Amino acid sequence: MRLSISGCARGRVFTVDRNPEHELGGLPTIEYGTKVRLEGQKKILNEIKARERSMVEITGLMRLSETVRPGVGLAGGRVRIAPAMPMGRGPGRDPGPQPPVLDVESWRLLNASCPSR
Repeated sequence: MRLSISGCARGRVFTVDRNPEHELGGLPTIEYGTKVRLEGQKKILNEIKARERSMVEITGLMRLSETVRPGVGLAGGRVRIAPAMPMGRGPGRDPGPQPPVLDVESWRLLNASCPSR
């Protein structure tokens, strides 16, 4: 599905944040604070990377199944129950869910700056 999300980019990692200009309702959205991996044409990705300190709105394609995060919301985070590990594997080997991927088509600069680290 095609969607537009606002937030801040750091390299190819995009953190979803609130759009200071307007809010759209009724569309499937990604939770605030979610990290999204950006894919697409190098020219567009480099333009976004050049504006890392500014909030941008990115429009692109994402699988509908990736807009819903697994687990249950609890105390500002997510709890997910994973299947039992096979014998001989430790719990530290499960990397967890991969970040959703957004295939960037376009972007626009918003009138806000990104919070500093």
